[in-house]
Amino acid sequence: MNSVAARNPETTEPVPAQMVDVCVCTFRRPSVTATLESLARQRMQPGWQVRVIVADNDDQPTARDRVERAFEDFGIDGVYLHAPARNISVARNACLDAVNAPLAAFLDDDEIARPDWLPTLVARMADGDADIVFGRVAATYDPAAPRWLAAADLHSTEAVFRNGRIDGGYTCNVLFRSAALAGRRFDPALGRSGGEDTVFFSKMYMDGSKAAYAPEAVVEEPVPEGRSSLRWLMRRAFRSGQTWAGVQTLQGGSRVSLAASGGLKAAYCAAMALMRFYSPAAWRKSAVRGALHLGVAAAALGRAPLQIY
Repeated sequence: MNSVAARNPETTEPVPAQMVDVCVCTFRRPSVTATLESLARQRMQPGWQVRVIVADNDDQPTARDRVERAFEDFGIDGVYLHAPARNISVARNACLDAVNAPLAAFLDDDEIARPDWLPTLVARMADGDADIVFGRVAATYDPAAPRWLAAADLHSTEAVFRNGRIDGGYTCNVLFRSAALAGRRFDPALGRSGGEDTVFFSKMYMDGSKAAYAPEAVVEEPVPEGRSSLRWLMRRAFRSGQTWAGVQTLQGGSRVSLAASGGLKAAYCAAMALMRFYSPAAWRKSAVRGALHLGVAAAALGRAPLQIY
């Protein structure tokens, strides 16, 4: 990995134009070591300098030794930050406060970046006028997991387009221009329920930032047993619906309209789930989609965000 010596974010020393800070938030996951190893294997073009920022969200700095050992073992120019609170927004904001490169990226501490991940994101940004580029998260399933799980593939993440534009966003695979942040930070009020990234990027769009999608920029995410159930998927979808409704309301959407359309769509998905009961993957996909629309209706009617983390 090409690297540059770590700098204090408050320094006046000029930052190279071809520099990117990669941010990883972690909480009690040994898998962060494999994530960091995958970052050390990025095939950057000559002249590019990469620094890795890791924010530990645990109450105590439990990840420090593991992270700093990985920095040394894999030859990574890295910065460890202790950002306690068990609130993912706090950790993300600590990363943003430490960023001093023109470009910054986020991925999760249980993901493995393919060797061309970061170069692909950078190239896609260079090809156009986007301020934000999202990549694709490819879920990987244990062979012992239920067969419907891989067939439905409800854990993978891709950019969602509405009316030809990317709607919402995520931090599990993204590159953005630091200047486009304009001081914006993640909302700590959403740091336990989730959805803070969707709101964050939606507000960037409202400020005029443009987003693009690079499906070839892939990170792989193993699905743990605790997230392999239909119940977990439906709870996550419900919360995502709540977040989406909140963004729509922020943009002037009618709560009455959101509640009505969410309820109708949830009923339609329930009917489709019944019609597709012959297919273990298909009916579950309809059920999860229905949970999302139910979350939209619930949020429009004033239900507090569901906390799933």
